Amino acid sequence: MSLIFGTYHGSHHARPGNGGASPQHAKPWVLATAILGSSLVFIEGSVVNLALPAMQSSLDATSTELQWVVNAYMLMLGAFMLIGGSLGDRFGMRRIFMLGALVFCVGTGASGFAPSLPVLVAARVLQGAGGALLVPACLALISLHYPERERGRAIGIWAGASALTTSMGPLVGGSLVDAFGWHSVFLLMVPLALFAAALAWWRVPRDKPPASAMGLDYLGAGLLAAALGLSIYALVAAGGARWLAALLALIAGAAFLWREARCAAPMLPLHLFRSWPFSGANLMTLLLYGALSGGLYFLPFDLIQVQGYSALQAGAAFLPFVAIMGFGSAFAAGLIRRFETRWVLLIGPLFTGLGFLLLGMPGVGASYTTGFLPGVLVMGLGMTVSVTPLTTVVMESLSAKQAGIASGVNNTASRLAGVLAVAGMTALAVSLFGAALAARLQDSGVPEELKRGLLAGAARLGELKAPAGTAPELTAAVHAAVAQAYVGTFRWIMLVCAALSGMSGVIAWFSLRSSRTR
Repeated sequence: MSLIFGTYHGSHHARPGNGGASPQHAKPWVLATAILGSSLVFIEGSVVNLALPAMQSSLDATSTELQWVVNAYMLMLGAFMLIGGSLGDRFGMRRIFMLGALVFCVGTGASGFAPSLPVLVAARVLQGAGGALLVPACLALISLHYPERERGRAIGIWAGASALTTSMGPLVGGSLVDAFGWHSVFLLMVPLALFAAALAWWRVPRDKPPASAMGLDYLGAGLLAAALGLSIYALVAAGGARWLAALLALIAGAAFLWREARCAAPMLPLHLFRSWPFSGANLMTLLLYGALSGGLYFLPFDLIQVQGYSALQAGAAFLPFVAIMGFGSAFAAGLIRRFETRWVLLIGPLFTGLGFLLLGMPGVGASYTTGFLPGVLVMGLGMTVSVTPLTTVVMESLSAKQAGIASGVNNTASRLAGVLAVAGMTALAVSLFGAALAARLQDSGVPEELKRGLLAGAARLGELKAPAGTAPELTAAVHAAVAQAYVGTFRWIMLVCAALSGMSGVIAWFSLRSSRTR
């Protein structure tokens, strides 16, 4: 879900081939194309989490294996989105948009027909590559074809329409999972991606790339992807493989920084971080979006596997959050004009953290209205207060000519936050769940042999079940122990999310000395 509320990196110097804004009759088509393209990526981000419990059962996957379904996609988005914007600058945004839509289409179709988890993860990598081309191109197309006096209204329409489509995602996705299985949430996107590519080819005017387009930092993007991928593997591996992966991740990370410091056209210009507000805002983004991504990754498992919700009911549970974000973000923009920015960006994350704490309170069998709704509402309010002012700080912390790269860096930070948070919290959850389950099974009087078999499968978390043929009374005891152990684990995860949110607010307080100082 965080995709829709990030910033973007797009061309600020390419213009349509006619040397100015597009003809009036072409502008609605440009806007419709941008909305459709971004909605593909946004909806996919909001519905896949709801399908994860069904995927886990269907593909017989552990939680550490299943996280790659999300992380493979987010890793490609985070590592290559800046490259996607640079490709648009060099070859034309319309052309890159169409390429991104087609790659996304192929990856989505392959995901829908994936017979196994490795094939699904590989398809998600391809899908993420398409998204990394699509996301920067969408808003860049609006910037290219609308003159400055009309651009703000066009972007506002884009944001509202994208929020509306994203809010429909959980309901549509949940109903599809219940009716047709998890494959359907991918297959639905295939004709839409094809239509987006066709619409861009048919109705969007060609844009002519400038002769001064910068080079492409493929090596930097590859080193960043390697460093993050190895970091994730280090979190989930065991024994010597963990330490080897961690060492290689450090080497790849150091090589990435060395490359960026010496590259003529770096993907991540390190000198930007000399601005303390810019550095603070991006660190805040990393923590806040990490909390959001981790929390929204684990919540569907609690609702579906422990509380007994259907996928449709779990999707509906997210609607208040999406509605508050969708309709409240426009009002939140005025907060930093009325109040000092650091106060706004302290209070917003603290409210978000309170929402996570409230989400962790319900036990097994809690009702949605009194158990989960308060946390969803408070978290939605906190994120609404935070996101627009945070984006504004990022954009105003650097000069206007650096706006594209500033938004690109912040967008990348929000994506990579999700990758690291899901990996780290999954590793923590598996450890906590195993310990909690051992204690619950001991108290339930489960036989030692059955207990050892269940603990060996603790990485399945809430999906863990007693083997077929187990006596009914033992099956009930195992079910109760698993549910209680997962609820206890989920509470710790929500506590971590609350701590990350609170830390982001503290960083805002100390990094933003004045709302008027760039």
